[in-house]
Parts: sequence; C-alpha cells; structure tokens
Amino acid sequence: MNATGKVLRLAAMGAAAGVLVAGIALPAVGGAGVGLVSAVEDVGLAPRDLAEPPLAQVSVIQDVKGREIARFYEQYREVVPLDKMADIMKTAIISIEDYRFYDHGPIDIEGTVRALAKNLQSGGVAQGGSSITQQYVKQVLLNAADTEEEKNKALEASYARKLNELRYAMGVEKKYSKDQILEKYLNIAYFGAGAYGVEAAAKRFFGISASELTLPQAATLAGAVQDPNATDPNLGKTSRDRLLKRRNVVLDRMAELGKITEEQAAEAKKARLGYKGTPLPGGCESSKYPYFCVYVRNEILNNADFGKTAKQRLAFLNRGGLTIRTTIDPTTQAAADRAIRKWVHPSDNPVAAEALVQPGTGAIKAMAASRPYGTRKSKHQMSYNLVADVAHGGGIGFQAGSTFKTFTLLTALKQGMKINDGFSAGAGYRAPSLSTFTTCSGQGIGDINHTVTNDEGSPGWLTLQTGTWHSVNTFFMELERRVGLCDVVKTAKSLGIRRADGEKLQEYETFTLGINEMDPVTVATAYAAIGARGKYCAPMAITRITDSTGKSTDYKPKCRQALDPEVADAAAHILSGVFTKGTMSSVGGIGRDAAGKTGTNDNSSSAWFAGFTPDLAGAVSVGDPRGAQKYKLNGVTIGGRYYGSVFGASIPGPIWKDTMLRALRGVPATEFTPINTERFGGCGGSCRGLVSVTPPTGGNGPAGGGHGPTGGGDTPVQILPD
Repeated sequence: MNATGKVLRLAAMGAAAGVLVAGIALPAVGGAGVGLVSAVEDVGLAPRDLAEPPLAQVSVIQDVKGREIARFYEQYREVVPLDKMADIMKTAIISIEDYRFYDHGPIDIEGTVRALAKNLQSGGVAQGGSSITQQYVKQVLLNAADTEEEKNKALEASYARKLNELRYAMGVEKKYSKDQILEKYLNIAYFGAGAYGVEAAAKRFFGISASELTLPQAATLAGAVQDPNATDPNLGKTSRDRLLKRRNVVLDRMAELGKITEEQAAEAKKARLGYKGTPLPGGCESSKYPYFCVYVRNEILNNADFGKTAKQRLAFLNRGGLTIRTTIDPTTQAAADRAIRKWVHPSDNPVAAEALVQPGTGAIKAMAASRPYGTRKSKHQMSYNLVADVAHGGGIGFQAGSTFKTFTLLTALKQGMKINDGFSAGAGYRAPSLSTFTTCSGQGIGDINHTVTNDEGSPGWLTLQTGTWHSVNTFFMELERRVGLCDVVKTAKSLGIRRADGEKLQEYETFTLGINEMDPVTVATAYAAIGARGKYCAPMAITRITDSTGKSTDYKPKCRQALDPEVADAAAHILSGVFTKGTMSSVGGIGRDAAGKTGTNDNSSSAWFAGFTPDLAGAVSVGDPRGAQKYKLNGVTIGGRYYGSVFGASIPGPIWKDTMLRALRGVPATEFTPINTERFGGCGGSCRGLVSVTPPTGGNGPAGGGHGPTGGGDTPVQILPD
C-alpha cells in the first residue's frame, strides 16, 4: 500500500476511533490529490483557548539599596523579548524544528502526513511531526501540570494528545502572531543543564546572553531542545559528544535550507563545543548574606501574606519571577561580619551570632554568624540559621540568660517602682514555698530545694538601678516574686519574646534568669522596642515585592505600642548605666546614648549581650552548637584567645560594641528621651523599709526546667547601699 493509501486508511480508522486526522484537509501526497471529508463536528476539531499560566521565572532578592543578593527558582529562566535573541538563534531553531514555520498554519500538514504514515507503519506514535506551535502547546501543558499523572498525560504517546495539541495550536495561532509564538517557545523550552529558556541556556552553556550567540553556539542550543536530558552537557563526556553531533546535524540542515553556506557550516563544525557550565546563580549558599537569605525564604514560605497554602507560597517564590526588596543594609552587615570575625573564628567550636534591628520599624539590618552557611557536609559549615528561630530556618537557640532581667525591670517600672526603690538581697535565694510564684495558668510554682546564687554582683542593699547594673540574681528573683512571674512573662511576650524552637515559654521561677532558649533576631527586636520608646515592631525583612508583570506591593512595619513610653525611657536610663557602672564597664560605651544588658548562663553554658540606641539595636549570642549544657564556655580558646570562663562582657559585648561603632559611623546620634524624674526619680517612700531576702542554706538542683542560669557580667563589683 502506498503512502496515499495508508493515509486514507488512517482517515477511515479515524471515523471509528476518533484519531487525529479526521477533519483535516490534506494536500497532495505521492502525486495523488487526496481530500478527506471533514468531520469537524464529530471530533470537535475547532480552535480551543489555551490557558497559559505565567512561566516559572527566577525570583531575585535585593538588599535595601536594590543590589541582588540571591535568587530562587524552580526553573532557572529569564524571559526576554524576541529582539533580545540573536537572529542566528531564531534561524537555527526554525531550521531544525519547523522550517516552514512562517508558511504553514497551526499544523505542518506535510510534516504531519509524513509522521502519520511513519506512525501507521510502526503501530504507534514513532514520529512527532509537531510544529513549533504544537511544541509550545505541549510545553505549556507540561509546565501547568501539578501531578505526575498530569505530566505523563501531557507527554503520552497517543493520538488523543495530538488531537488536543492541535485544537490548542489552532487557538494559539489565532491569538498570536508567528513572532510572538516563536518568542514564547524560545522562552519556555528546556535546553538541559537546568536552563529553561534561551536566555538562561546561553548564560549556562556559554556565559553570554542570547543576543550574543554565534552560529555554532546557536546551533548547539537549537540541537539541544530535541532531547535535552540525553544531550545535557553537564552530565559528562558522553552527553557532550551527543550534543556535538546534534549541533552538526543542525548546521547541516541550515546549509541544506540555504540559511548558511556549506563553508560556514564546515567552519562552524570545527569549533569546540565550548560549554562553560556557568554556575546557576541563586540559592542561599551562594549569597553574600546567607543567614538573612534563609530568613527571607522562610518568611515567604511560612507567611500567609504570600499565599494561603504552603504549595502556593512555594510556587510564589520559586516560579513568580519576583523582585524582592529587603531591609538588609550592606554597611551594617559588613560591620557585623567584621566584628564577629575579630572575636570568633569559623574553626572554633563555639559560634557567635548577631542580629541588628532598627527601632521603630523592626527592619532587620544585618544577620551575621561566625561560621559559613551551607548544606554540604563540611566541618565548619552550619546547615541551619544560627541567627533566627525555627520558623525562619533556625535551631533551638541558646538560653538568653540575664538579658531576660530587663523584662522584670520593665514590669517593676510599669507597676510604679522608682529607679532607686530597692531592698536587701542575700547571697542566695530559695523559694519559701511551692506556691511562691504563679504561672499565667494559675499554677503555683517554686523550687524549695534549689538555691539561686550570685555568680556576678554582690549581695546587700540594691535598687532597680544597682541591681540591674551588676546583674544580681538574688535581687531579680525577689523582684520577680514581688511583681509577679506572670506579669513578667506578659511583658516579655508583649515585646515579641517567644522560644526559638517554637514551643511555649517555660514559666519557671528562674524565668527572669533567662532559662528559655532564644535567637538573636527575637531578642534584638525586643530590645529595639525599648529604644523606640516602647513601640514594638515585629521583625521585618521584606519591604516590597514586584511581580513579573511589574506590579509592586509594599509591606509596611507591623507595630504596636507595647510599653508606656515613659516606662521605656526609665528602662533605657537604667540600662545605660550598664556601660558606665555595671557589667560592661570594662568594655565601655560607644560614644553616644546606648543601653543594654549582659547575659551569662549557668556555668557559662552560653553568653549574650543585647543593647540598643534610638537608631539601632542588636543582640549577640555565643554558645557551642554541639550542646551548650555539655560543652560549656570554660577553659576554651575562642578567636585565638584563651578564656577561663566566658561572660556576656567577654565576647558578646565587645562584638556588639565593635559592630555599633562601625555601623553607626556617619549616622547622627539620637539621644534617649530623658527620664521623667517626677515619676521615676525618687524612692516614693522608705527605701529601706522593704522586706529583705534572708539567705537560705543548703539545697541544690535545677533552677526550673533543668537549668540554673546566672546573671551576665564581668568581675563582681562590691555594691554599697544607695
């Protein structure tokens, strides 16, 4: 049977089986004119509108100044217009894939007849014969598929799929010009090596843009689209050899069609493949600011503002072609990186982490750590976010120690205590009864078998000022009892305090001593609220998102007044004395109004410093990620220096100071609002008429939650009656 007879036979079969050619008028085949009677109504062979979801494009993350810091993508693609593609690239792809592209309609009848005849002989779909328009349709359907079943259906070797493709192709040709279709095809096609679209392929393969492609390069990419997995040059020599042969096939075809001369083809064949394998940009591991990058990624994936479901949010980030403007400031980040490098080495077992936050906005200006971030198995890399909580890719954090005493101080000021109100604190504190403290659920709690002692500071008559400056544990245990454990917890929560691991805050009597594991971003944001006169702003990393169409959405700070401004002023007044009269006096201040609190945990299991100015706040933690309770900071060498014990003022305080000096260089100094002395300046009664703490004897054990953190600070200072 000749080719004409086979096609006629195929048409007859179509009436019963609903196959592709029913309803198509075919031209002459083998010299005989053949006209197939239309059966359009029977098979529905009419143009169908193709739903074209936006192409998966690269999302770019920028710093506060608009400079790129990272990229995210499901498919690495950069959509470019047709006039940004080299003419030789257009010629090459048309020559090999659909040389009559500009002459035929949605289907290349001649090519389809040849393919159908071949398929009939083989008993299946052995030859495609698809036009570029049909190939574009197939790629759209494949990219829109969410499940494996949908993907397999988009690729199945069946006449039913071909028929659907043709319907859609008819709709596409009706909707777009040929140039528009070619542009769409070249932007959607996969070329191998992880490159989608001709622009990404040109950069990945040759390190240039699509507008700069030469003849051999264009022929290479044109050859790659037929079977990009088999000719993927990134997979080794065998695949590269296949690609080289395929390139030469394209060159021969271009010469055969008269698009280039035989001499040009021969010269192009002499060229090496030239595959550069330019690394695909993007991902947090390749970012200058990896920990911040991880934070931004998780902020989008976990925030309902960016999609109702996790799947939608992932697609939004990895497919959306977004431009994401963030809060990270290169100058501030550089200051943090430099300070940490000075004090802690990447090879040290303990790690340092620092977050810097802007008071009044919550904008995260820097996130730095002493070790590089990466998921590759390397001794000194960290595979999680050292600076943030679990919700933003972090770990369990470190106990925050005496930085939590600030929340007890704030609660006392809220309840009307003055800066010089005080009482006598002993050398040790033990709860008088099991119901000495009450949790927010109403549970009485008190460890009558454990004595809290003072590792820093001395017992005696202490006030809110002197007790804070010298971080005296027994003073703060009694102060917490007086103001109420639950009220202290509520104050902390109002300033955004939550555990790094996402679990509920542990409400033990030693809450004020910082038994809860925290992350620097959360602590820095809480202290930033004091610097903003009580205005708490949630941590903020993203300020604007522009989608692939150019539509922009601005994101504003999420703030609320958490503290009475005058209470915050009074706390800042007291905490500023930590630099001049307290645990940071050996380190010193930064030459402008600043306040803060050291924090050292039980037997130096970890150390902190959290501080703020009206312009910038920061928190620094130091601990051993192998396990802070097991690997304490005693008898350790960090940053090339030996420490018998590490305190808050040993490493975290100096890191904070060095960071601030550089980060705020050139920034006009903003002063704290003076304390309201009428409200907070005096004792308001008999300063010495309050109940003193009788030092208990004996007893030991966990100070709530199995830990007994102590106050932060440096060398003990003798405290005299105020």
